[in-house]
Amino acid sequence: MILEVKTKTQPISKEQVLASWKRIKQGGKGMGIDHVSIAMIETNPRKYLYPLWNRLSSGSYFPPAVREVAIPKGDGKERILGIPTILDRVAQDVIKQELEKIAEPKFHPNSYGYRPCKSAHEAVTECAKNCRERWYVVDIDIKGFFDNIDHEQMMRVLRKQTDQSHILLYCERWLKASMQTKEGNLKERTKGSPQGGVISPLLENLYLDEAFDNWMKTTHPHIVFERYADDIVIHTRSMKQSQYILEQIKQRMKQYTLELSESKTKIVYCYQSALQGKEQQGIPVSFDFLGFTFKPRTCNGKYGKFLGYSPAISMKSQKKILTKCKELAFHNWVTIDIKALSQALRTRIRGWIEYYGKNRMSDMHRLFSKINRRIAKWILKKFKVATYGQAYVKMQRIARNQPNLFEHWKYGFRG
Repeated sequence: MILEVKTKTQPISKEQVLASWKRIKQGGKGMGIDHVSIAMIETNPRKYLYPLWNRLSSGSYFPPAVREVAIPKGDGKERILGIPTILDRVAQDVIKQELEKIAEPKFHPNSYGYRPCKSAHEAVTECAKNCRERWYVVDIDIKGFFDNIDHEQMMRVLRKQTDQSHILLYCERWLKASMQTKEGNLKERTKGSPQGGVISPLLENLYLDEAFDNWMKTTHPHIVFERYADDIVIHTRSMKQSQYILEQIKQRMKQYTLELSESKTKIVYCYQSALQGKEQQGIPVSFDFLGFTFKPRTCNGKYGKFLGYSPAISMKSQKKILTKCKELAFHNWVTIDIKALSQALRTRIRGWIEYYGKNRMSDMHRLFSKINRRIAKWILKKFKVATYGQAYVKMQRIARNQPNLFEHWKYGFRG
């Protein structure tokens, strides 16, 4: 498809572009402002990929504007994404692969987000372990992190990592790339790195590695934490230590043009008997991290029940899933049979179980009960059953006879 002959002024080969294209076409299909789709590139890859390599390798590549997309957040606000063109994603992946090889070995072991061989589940497991060993948590929320990254600071961080001119050249251009609004207007950016880009998570990791991880390692080596992108949980042994480290972090973030959210940043008492109050009145006893709520719970152990402090799917995550189900409105898909319905939902439900079911799957009962109600509504409409109650009984009968039909039924969530 693209044959290697030689590189130009920048050390970027055609093989690099081709390898990045193969990775990008397996990911998201959303188009950028040029409306070029993956299918169009696959039809004639040389038409698109050769000019891309030509510009990248000569230093003349300038990224097009990213497309502004607003997605709802759990608190009713919106998160602004910047969706690059597919070809720009290929270009970003080329540089990301090079930069990642340089940066990855230097990252802090307690940084879990968007890293090879690291996962959110590892961060959650480590967080639960540290909650058992230390009784206080400082739950950090950085206000508008992705929108407030300082470009000059970011470039200084990058120069500490590499002196490769093509990496520095293109990273700076991506940082400064404009954004096209929904109305079609171009909006210049003087700070921030919009979410949605291929290289953005790596740049953001580098920024916080400098601003937070390495600083913690140097100045507070005995304090443990978990960081997943800009979600940070710090474990301390006393209220006094928590207040001290929180104040220190506020000052540190200011040096990198970042600010903590006063309303969302909090100190949490996380001893397993926190619900009993003791001397901790007025102090929060729960916090959310990566879609899970950590709080005191009755747990089942080897020697019976005990009071522990553990994670389970958060109410915010459940609400997000139920909102998705409402948007799908699969109870109206009456033109297909129940087997096709289960197949259509299988990937989504399996994904929810694989992520949230890792910790206390039993806490997903409320969620799957509501999904079952929608299945019963589907039966009501599909088979024109007289009442919803009769439809629900019919669904339970199907679940008994075919317990593996829907993914969540396999785990006993059939009523």
